[in-house]
Amino acid sequence: MTNIESNDKQVSTTKVIASSGSFNIELIEKVGNEDYDALIKISKTLEKEYGKRSVLNEKTIDLYFDRNESLPLIARSQNNIIGYIIGLPLESLSKEPWARLDEHYGQFNTIYTYAFVIKEDYKGKGHAKILKKVYIHWAKKRKGIRYITGHVKQGISSKFKGDIIIIEQIDNWQGTGKMFEYYRRNLDPEDIYKSNPNLSN
Repeated sequence: MTNIESNDKQVSTTKVIASSGSFNIELIEKVGNEDYDALIKISKTLEKEYGKRSVLNEKTIDLYFDRNESLPLIARSQNNIIGYIIGLPLESLSKEPWARLDEHYGQFNTIYTYAFVIKEDYKGKGHAKILKKVYIHWAKKRKGIRYITGHVKQGISSKFKGDIIIIEQIDNWQGTGKMFEYYRRNLDPEDIYKSNPNLSN
């Protein structure tokens, strides 16, 4: 267990926003130290594809999961964290040149997908798909949000459903030595839950 000096962060504060059996999607309000180790361990699976910057630590967990304007969701199966997705307002990434060059920067209508991961043992079982759909649904609920953007490995965004465009292709993204693409998803008004009648929110 990661040692945290402050006693007010012992227990995570979350809200279950979707569930199916023993599988829950939770909106994080505050991360407690009980969940630090699980989040850090899961994030290490991103390093191969996205580089060392994608691996979480105590500081980045506090920065991205606990900030008021972020959209952090975790997936739990049988009370164990198996994945997470973090959305940030594009404007919160003002130190990134690519963010400032986005045509929607400054309009406060875009959520950037900072990280999205599911544990290897749970891939291919539908958990990632549900987590992503719930994330999109909740992004739509944010006042003024019309777009979701993100960086993925070249060719990945062509597998996404919906109104997707590739804004830019970047060689050697974040020093990974791989070609990535910066995509934008136009959020349509159709309720994402229509295709998932078993989900509750």
